[in-house]
Amino acid sequence: MALTSTIYTFDLTLSDVDRGCYETLALRVAMHPSESPEYFVTRVLAYCLEYTEGLAFSNGLSDPDEPALAVRDLTGTIKAWIEVGAPEAARIHKASKAAPRVAVYTHKDAAKLAERWRGERIHRADAVELYAVDQALVANLVAALQRRMSFALAVTSGHLYLTLGERMLEGAVQRYPWQSTDA
Repeated sequence: MALTSTIYTFDLTLSDVDRGCYETLALRVAMHPSESPEYFVTRVLAYCLEYTEGLAFSNGLSDPDEPALAVRDLTGTIKAWIEVGAPEAARIHKASKAAPRVAVYTHKDAAKLAERWRGERIHRADAVELYAVDQALVANLVAALQRRMSFALAVTSGHLYLTLGERMLEGAVQRYPWQSTDA
């Protein structure tokens, strides 16, 4: 018998001062059985950090040809390909050919990921954005994860403040300069 995805419901208030984005969101997000909780919460955080019109979760792990998140215009054309975790360079190469903007949010060691990518063939490599999500924030959010959650997320100067009831979690999301400057 195949395992099924677990559905999580998030009611959240997003206040992204950095981008001037203030929204109230109601999300139903499926966690695939093979998806780690760390990957899952990073995917939800990436959704919040990238929130814009046309942003949607894809089938993700069920459809390996799709990004974790994508921004599409009204014609269905991909405007932004957003990956989560530690994708292979070949996947980023493919993404960069398919979309004008590619971003990766990693909950893993960004330096190790960048080292794996260096020297690999990646189309428009200089335009690929790599973001390192604070590993302690991810771990704390995983520990607090429930099937139904309400929280507020404030983003200012790359710092995240996540309020869960009386509890406050915080951490940074930083763009990681993965391209070698001496190339």
